[in-house]
Formats: sequence, structure tokens, C-alpha cells
Amino acid sequence: MRIFHKLLFLLLLIVTIVSCSKDDSEVEKPGEDLAITYAYIGETALTASGQNTNIAIDETIEIRFNAAVNMVSAEASINLFDAANNPLALTFSYFNNNQLIKIDHQDLDENATYTLTISSGLKGANEEPFKGQTYTFSTLTTPLVLESVQIDDVAYNPLSRILNINRKPVIRLQFNSAVSKNDISLYSSYSSNGASVASTLIQVDEQTISVEISQEMEGFSKTVFAISSDIENRIGRPFDGLELNFYTQADTTPKFPVISDEELLTLVQKQTFKYFWDFAHPVSGLARERNTSGNTVTTGGSGFGVMSILVGIERGFITRQQGVDRLETIVDFLTNADRFHGVWPHWLNGETGKTIPFSTNDDGGDLVETAFMMQGLLTVRQYLNAGNSQESSLIDKINTLWETIEWDWYTQGGQDVLYWHWSANNDWIMNMKIRGWNEALIIYVLAASSPTHTINKDVYTKGWARDGDMMNTGNNSYYSYTLPLRSDMGGPLFFSHYSFLGLDPRNLSDQYANYWEQNITHSKINQAYCADNPQNYVAYSDECWGLTASDGYSGYSAHSPNNDRGVLTPTAALSSMPYTPEESMEALRYFYYTLGDKLWGEYGFYDAFDFTNGWVADSYLAIDQGPIVVMIENYRTNLLWDLFMSCPEVKSGLTKLDFTY
Repeated sequence: MRIFHKLLFLLLLIVTIVSCSKDDSEVEKPGEDLAITYAYIGETALTASGQNTNIAIDETIEIRFNAAVNMVSAEASINLFDAANNPLALTFSYFNNNQLIKIDHQDLDENATYTLTISSGLKGANEEPFKGQTYTFSTLTTPLVLESVQIDDVAYNPLSRILNINRKPVIRLQFNSAVSKNDISLYSSYSSNGASVASTLIQVDEQTISVEISQEMEGFSKTVFAISSDIENRIGRPFDGLELNFYTQADTTPKFPVISDEELLTLVQKQTFKYFWDFAHPVSGLARERNTSGNTVTTGGSGFGVMSILVGIERGFITRQQGVDRLETIVDFLTNADRFHGVWPHWLNGETGKTIPFSTNDDGGDLVETAFMMQGLLTVRQYLNAGNSQESSLIDKINTLWETIEWDWYTQGGQDVLYWHWSANNDWIMNMKIRGWNEALIIYVLAASSPTHTINKDVYTKGWARDGDMMNTGNNSYYSYTLPLRSDMGGPLFFSHYSFLGLDPRNLSDQYANYWEQNITHSKINQAYCADNPQNYVAYSDECWGLTASDGYSGYSAHSPNNDRGVLTPTAALSSMPYTPEESMEALRYFYYTLGDKLWGEYGFYDAFDFTNGWVADSYLAIDQGPIVVMIENYRTNLLWDLFMSCPEVKSGLTKLDFTY
């Protein structure tokens, strides 16, 4: 019996053990709690502990969990409430095996507070518990945005430079939301060239305002219609502000009575000549550097001026005797003025003849300025009558000046190049070689032509021409034009003017170029560039063109297609008259009739203008005025070309350098 009880106890223990092991295997261990990995509205991450501000009103809510969620519990547990605790209708979408929930909603109110709640009723797909989470956020206020600008029914980008607008335009502004003309009116301004313009605002529809004016604005006026960002204080929404800049088209009404082209050419020559006659320095007779220069007279500009005196005599602006007397005063002054191995400085004191330094180290001879003067004096010499005692004496004085210029000294000890400067105080410190292609061809021609201090041909070929490196060997073309010299667009136009006031380029050639072709092509590229106007400057056109060295809005600069600062200079187009007669005549008419109220003054056209910056020079420069008089005359009669080219020394010099002419 005792054995039986032991066996029964053992059997019950085994059954109990087996039973307990089965129960334990069927009970699943508790899993990881469900948690939020991130929550976003649009591109903005939500934080439970900080402020969530400037939330977009129309962006989707995205909530990502660390595990799949139970969709039924999600839609029951996730809610969005407004500030009054009213729930918003939501639409749920599930991604990434139900770990990512995207929730769409109606557009929220601007500048309002909302609460996004995820309650603890949310469960994971495997019944993982969730502790609950709440996010509070405030929405942004949608800014007022200008969506489109139309001027006279043409759409424009307000950030671009807008040109050629009607002088009485209608502006239409369309915004992204409703705005009142009364609101705009209180915070807007309209100005033309800095002066207020009266305007009328019209409500086209709730989002569109039209702006109209009652009176035409000036031609090429810089016009600004602005709306201050302070308007947001009135409308209760941000606004970046508006500054709509545009420029009106030209006022093509003739500013002066229309006359024949021949009369206009004479008028321009006569008025410009006055700079060298009426405004000449009273002691020296030389040309002042500019109309504000006082006693500072310029050597090169005065060289252009003595050629202008010959034009003045031939055109009847002055008598021959008046002209000869003035020329005698000039030559006598130059005879006694400072010279450096026969070479005058850039600037002289018009009373004393003493050097005025052009810069710190430039206080001596300037070979380029001297060549411009000598070109003029040789032209004068050929004009004078040796049978007249006064004129014969003047011829002798010019010859003395000519023969005492030591061109060879400026090779700095016999080098194969000419140097621009030499100073008794600073020696060769400037060390500027005169190398082509630029305005300085005349320097080498005169140096080779000198009967007393000449240079050899190698100085020209190795120094000036750089053994041909000044040529456009790559045949680079611009606007379908190919320059013989220089591989760019030719540089400032004075390169084609200064050397050729006397030196006749019409049949001039050497091994490097045909100079008539060079100068015509240079002028045509300059005109085509301005007509193209790649930098979108105001007033540039096929009629209004010309880039060369001149004063400018930001100071003096050698303006060119490669250095275009929005500055047009009348001398550039007008002095190209022999090369581009049609284009230059169109420019002359345009400057005089269309822009004459802005450009025409006491001594002809002002030096330069930049309508993009609302600037017109009040200056005249001798080096810009002189070529206008001289090159227009060369176009009309070849006067200065014929005189200079009649110099026997010049013919010899050109032959020496292997020019044909």
C-alpha cells in the first residue's frame, strides 16, 4: 500500500511539471512600448517641449512610429483641435508597413493655435502600449505677396532693369490675396527722377490694383513706384515691400529746330571749337585740361586744339589773322615751357610754363602727349604761308620745336621700344613701354620721321608691334566683324581717333594691318555692341552709342565693350564720322534733337552721360572736344589729313617703317 502511494505521488508530480511547462511556453513576453520617432507638419519638425510657431496652414501632418500601429486605434486616438477645442476632420493614410501616418486636414486659420493629440488609446499592431503625446502649435500669417507686375499690359520681372516704358504708363499689380487700394495708397509713392508723381489707384478686383498717372514723364527718367513694408501694420500680414524701378522711353520731340545735316555739322563744329577759342588759357593760348582746370593746360589736348584752329579759320568761325596770332602765342609759350629732352610734360601751368605733375612720379616728359601736340603743329606748319613774314617766322619756330624733340632718348639707352615718360627727378621710374595696339601709333610714326632724333625700324616692329603679337591672329569676330589688330572688341574708340587726326588711314597699310579697315571695324563693333546692349543699360541703341575714355558717374574711365559702365560719350560716335558716316550722323541727330535739352551746352555736347544712374556730365575735356571738330572736318573735306600727310618728313618716316599710304 505504501509503495502504491509513492507511485501515485510521483505520477501527480510529473503531470504537474508537464502542465506547468506548457502553460509557460504559451504566455508571450511583453513587447517594447510604441513610441513616436518624429512628427512633422510640412517641413517643420514638431517638438513636445518647445514652441512650434509659423506652421503652414495647408501642409500634411506626418507622424512616424518605431513600430507598426493599429489603424483602428490610430484613427480613434489621433485628433487635431482648434483653440476652442473643436476637433477638425482628418484623413489618414498609412505607409512603411503602417509605421508612417500621413494626415490631411482642411486649411487651418492663419495666426491661430492648434493642439495635436495622440492619446494612450493608440496601440501597436501587436497591442504595444502608447503613453500618449500632445503637440501645441501656432500657424503663420500668410504674407501679402506681389504675384505679377504688368506695365501697359506687358509682364515684367520687378527685380530686373526695365527699359523703354511709355512716358505715361499704366501699372497693374496682382497680389496673392485681397488688398485694398486704400491700404496701398497710404503706403505707396511714385517718383520720376526723384520728383513726386501724382497717381491714381484703381481697384480692378479684390487682388489687383491699377496705378495711373495724369501727366507724361520726361524721357529716360528713372521712375520708382514703391510700397512700404510698413503696410503690414495696417493689413495685419507681412509684406516685403516693393520698389519697382523702370526707365521711360526717349522723348523724341525735337529739342531744337530741324536743320540740314550740313548745317548741323557746322553748328557742332562751331560750338565745340569755342572750347579751344573762347575758353583757351588767356596767357598761353593752350587748352585747359577741362572746363574746371584753372591754370592747368594740357599738351595733347592742345595739340588737338591747334588743329581745330585751322578748322575755325577754314569754316569762317575766326579770321586767318586771328588764328595765326593765337597759334603764334601758343608756339612762343611752348618754346619757353618746361621740356625734358625736348618733350613736354602732360600738364603745364598756363601762366608760367612750369610742369604740373600728372601723378606722383609723372613730373617730366610725356612722349605720347608730345606726339599729339607735334601732330597738330606739323599740320599747322603745312597750312601756313611761307610767303607771309609772320607765318614764315611761325614755321621756323615750329621746325625748331620739332627738331629738338629727342625721340631716340626715349628708347632708354637704345632699347627696341619707346618709353612713355622720363623725369629729371624720377628718371625712368614710370617704366611704361609704348606698345600696341592702342592710341599711340602716331608716336612711332613721328619718331621714325624725325630729321634729327629718329629711331630705327626695329623699335617699331619689336617695340610697338611686338613682332606681330598685336595682331588678331585668332581671327576673333564680334557681331560678324573681325579686327585686324587686337583679339577683343577693339578697346575704347579713342584708339581709332587720336593717332588719325592727322595721319590719314584711308590708304594706310603695313605688314600688320590695313588701318582704314581697322578703324571702320572698330567703330562698327562699338556701335553694334551698344545696339545689342548686353548689360541692359538705359538709352543704348543703334542711334545712341559710343564707348570711349571720358568722365563717368563713378569717375573717369576708359569705357569700352570690355569696360562698359553704362556711360555713353558723344565724342566716341562723332569722332568716328569718317569711318561710320551713316551711324555717326544718326548719333549726331539723336544727341542734338532728342537729347539736346540734356546734352547740349556752351561748348557743344557735354562730355558723357549715364541715364541708368540719372547722370549727365557738366564737364568738357579738351581731348574729347578736339577730335569732334577735327574728325568731322576730315569727313567733310580731308583738310587735316591732307595737310599732315603733305609733310615730307612724315612720308619718309612711313616709308622707313614699310607703310604704304
